[in-house]
Amino acid sequence: MADVIITFKLMPTSPDVNLDDIKDKVKEAIAAFGGEVGKEKIEPVAFGLNALILIFVMDEDKGSTEDLEAEIAKIEGVNSVECTDVRRAVG
Repeated sequence: MADVIITFKLMPTSPDVNLDDIKDKVKEAIAAFGGEVGKEKIEPVAFGLNALILIFVMDEDKGSTEDLEAEIAKIEGVNSVECTDVRRAVG
């Protein structure tokens, strides 16, 4: 099968949460799931609140990311996890 490119948008519980700590824990969870983070960025939302955007590649055979999203949602400081984009990698 092919690889897929997944984009996750993570919202912290408050503007005071350290996104670098969350990013490290989420990257570990993605690696354990069989994915590899390619890009990461911080996106301003409002009133000092920032979202963490992670783009990663995983094997299409893994199927849904629901289990991974549930695992990430358990991380302290994470308010929500949203899969905002799924694309099949070409090449």
